[in-house]
Amino acid sequence: MTVNPGISDVARAAGVSTASVSRALRGLPGVTEATRARVLETAHALGYVASPSAASLASGRMRTVGILTPWVDHFFHAAVIEGAERALRPLGFDALLHTFDANRGRPRRALDAVALHRRVDGILVVGVALGPDEIAAIDAVGVPVVYVGSGAPGSVLVRIDDEATARAATAHLVGLGHRVVGHLAASWDDGLPDDVRHAAPAWRRLRGWRETLREAGLDAVEDLVVTGPDGVAGGRASAAQLLDRRPDVTALFAATDELAMGAVLAARERGLHVPGDLSVIGVDGHPLGELVSLTTMAQPAVEQGAAAARALLDVVVGLPVDDDIVFPTRLEDRGSTAPPRLVPR
Repeated sequence: MTVNPGISDVARAAGVSTASVSRALRGLPGVTEATRARVLETAHALGYVASPSAASLASGRMRTVGILTPWVDHFFHAAVIEGAERALRPLGFDALLHTFDANRGRPRRALDAVALHRRVDGILVVGVALGPDEIAAIDAVGVPVVYVGSGAPGSVLVRIDDEATARAATAHLVGLGHRVVGHLAASWDDGLPDDVRHAAPAWRRLRGWRETLREAGLDAVEDLVVTGPDGVAGGRASAAQLLDRRPDVTALFAATDELAMGAVLAARERGLHVPGDLSVIGVDGHPLGELVSLTTMAQPAVEQGAAAARALLDVVVGLPVDDDIVFPTRLEDRGSTAPPRLVPR
């Protein structure tokens, strides 16, 4: 056994490439779960230090990572934070959580990153689209930054393919035979420049819905879209508005699972059966979605948080990282989608 094993030793013992070892140890997509498990077991047996940054970090650092996020009560944000903390804790790092004013349904105040000056070694920005002035304020802290969900130009970004995910969700509904498909969009900040808004997950999911319907020869008109605050309450209100406006809608694609769960409540309040009268699909893989049998495009949010934290520590010590780390999503059919009734409701 090698006294100080390296990544090549782990690769040779596990029978995989060094690239596969690197991706498996850093929690990145692109390797099977079986390969990941074999690599982790081999690394442990050889005594290999899984994180180069853990061994390279010099003394004198704060050993703290700042996490900037507008909310902690949404599934995606909470799961990403949990994943980041899981990755940081074994390496002796703390997470300093910094939330900022982002009142749902109202324009938020600009982000202020002054509180993080000289307190952190790096910053994770989770689930928020930022304007140029806000990005400049974060850069002024003078530490590496990694974004999750929506990022600044030229930054390291951990994300899912939001447009492809929306396309898959909408195609699922179209494939079931639905011809009038509505969309519940999560609101973004109207005060942000177009290039920032158009890079946000909510806008990319809207575009995926729209383009999929158009390619199928179906309507993707504005009165089939309602944009409102994310969350169950927001989804309930948005779905009620859409169902009142377009009673011929037979299916809804919601930008998040929480919006979708609100839509299920709104349908029930109108005496509609899900999925008999109305099919509903969301995005996230929220565990509480199982309570309402919600079909979803599940994303590995915890894994994204862990990968972002590891990437940030690598940047801190000057190791190369991928600029764009994209995780896959998968369709989980839990029962809230079905073919439309032959006789309209």
